[in-house]
Amino acid sequence: MSRSTTLFESAQQILPGGVNSPVRAFQRVGGQPVFFKKGHGAHLVDEDEDRYIDYVGSWGPMIVGHANPQVIDRIKAALANGLSFGAPTEIETILANKICTLMPYIEMIRMVSSGTEATMSAIRVARGYTGRDKIIKFEGCYHGHCDSLLVKAGSGALTLGEPDSLGVPKSTAEHTITLEFNNASQVEQVFAQEGDSIAAIIVEPVAGNMGCVPPVTGFLESLRSVCDQYGSVLIFDEVMTGFRVSLDGAQGLFNIKPDLTTLGKVIGGGMPVGAFGGKRDIMSVVAPLGGVYQAGTLSGNPIAMTAGLATLELIESPGFYEALSTKVEGLMSGLQKLAEEAGIAFSTNCVGGMFGFFFTAANPVTSFNQVMNADTKQFNQFFNSMLASGINLAPSPFESGFVSSAHSDDDLQQTLEAAEIAFASIKAGQA
Repeated sequence: MSRSTTLFESAQQILPGGVNSPVRAFQRVGGQPVFFKKGHGAHLVDEDEDRYIDYVGSWGPMIVGHANPQVIDRIKAALANGLSFGAPTEIETILANKICTLMPYIEMIRMVSSGTEATMSAIRVARGYTGRDKIIKFEGCYHGHCDSLLVKAGSGALTLGEPDSLGVPKSTAEHTITLEFNNASQVEQVFAQEGDSIAAIIVEPVAGNMGCVPPVTGFLESLRSVCDQYGSVLIFDEVMTGFRVSLDGAQGLFNIKPDLTTLGKVIGGGMPVGAFGGKRDIMSVVAPLGGVYQAGTLSGNPIAMTAGLATLELIESPGFYEALSTKVEGLMSGLQKLAEEAGIAFSTNCVGGMFGFFFTAANPVTSFNQVMNADTKQFNQFFNSMLASGINLAPSPFESGFVSSAHSDDDLQQTLEAAEIAFASIKAGQA
């Protein structure tokens, strides 16, 4: 029996499902989770000493690889001074200034400890600033597990939201309208009927929780336009895309100015962290300046701030994103070619360091419906074959993958060789 099996059996006795975040349980792909004990560069090592090429990257933050020596050295130096003080430290302001310099649409920022905190707080700020209650979100975009965002659409665009989780009151869900990602006309229609009561639109500018789906031309521009017209707040959830798709985020890549931005992942360099920020007049409603309350004992803790600052300094190096994008595009084109040679319907998307792939003839994939109609059985076969070959992918067809600067050409080639075996196995199963 593997050590991962033993550890999972033990974990299930004390942790719900044996995990501390649901996707880790492998329920979508079958089998059981792998327990990892260390990582370095583009690789992870599990409890049985098996080695994997990693494309999860702790769900995004490991953009410079696991245990990057420069990041680790900076953390070690900070550790000697203590873990957290619950009081202001200089490093908080230094990191805040760095973020606002790299993402100039953020004029004022508040540090928090998770992406969920960041999006929850941004929604509260938008409601406090506008004096309105309703928000718009999109299918396939995940913004953390706060109540008002765990909502799915009803039978029509204006149907009151229904909770997507037990424990979420209908009275909370009814203020959330869920629309189709990349459907600008639907957004405009809803605003024409409900615009005066809509506090905000929240959107992942590149949807990263249905397998990486970029915006179609004009979609983000339409969101900016309707928010301007109706006095609503446009929130870009860049917890995943921030510093992942470009040095100035998706907002810089697509040249769209949001009113508020939520961040996480990379700005903590792998430590628990989040942030929300934006226009100075909007952020001025946050306590203690204004009446929107938000607080957190560990917010801005010096270890997370140090890790984040060290990571941001590394990704500022000239040519960093060009090299990263080249790696991702090469990997995706290689997978596409292998699938075509095997006669398997397959489609890929990628932006910067993010990628997604789908077992479907739809190309490109631009909507939630296309994602949901892809062949999840084939994905599961592919995932398990790749894992057996030492390639660690996200254990769900609805998650993005990530390439880091630490991935070598040899890593990418080994990944394609494993994929050729996986596609052949799927093809054999069709015969």
